[in-house]
Amino acid sequence: MTQLPRPVRRGFLIAHVVTSVGWLGLTLCLLVLAVAGATAERATADAAYLAMGIFGDWLLAPLALASIGTGLVLSVGTPWGLLRHRWVVVKLLVSLVAATASLLAFRTSINEAADAVAAGERVTDASSLLAPPCVSLTLYLFLTAVSYLKPWGLTRRGQRHRERERRERLAARDRGQKPLAAASPGRPG
Repeated sequence: MTQLPRPVRRGFLIAHVVTSVGWLGLTLCLLVLAVAGATAERATADAAYLAMGIFGDWLLAPLALASIGTGLVLSVGTPWGLLRHRWVVVKLLVSLVAATASLLAFRTSINEAADAVAAGERVTDASSLLAPPCVSLTLYLFLTAVSYLKPWGLTRRGQRHRERERRERLAARDRGQKPLAAASPGRPG
């Protein structure tokens, strides 16, 4: 795939960081509201569950999908590649699992709690709203560390790609041609 031009790449990088940090921040807010709902007096707990419903309905899906979408564009449009480095594959898989769990399971629990409060009932299983944001925060912190450290090296596909590029550079050198610039997976600026 053709590499993204530098200004476009930077724009997508900013969008990815903003949406990823937004997703993490939203999860932290949902955790705080879940704790308030589980421990506060009834009026505060009801307000917390209603707020969780609003955040879950309006922000959870857009932030999760935008984070994954911008990450996919960056992986395909930069030298890192979608399937060349293990850390990229791990980030994608963990993000997909977290988004699926958040959108299908956690959001359903949030909506059930908000609906119960709107109907004048008490939320009976407050603990079901505490564990998901704790797990999500742990996953997002793990993803942040993986993004920064970039561990685990190349995948088999990435090794084949790097070897093919090396052979092409050597062949061009042997023919006396100027070799094509190697796409370095260093921190693209």
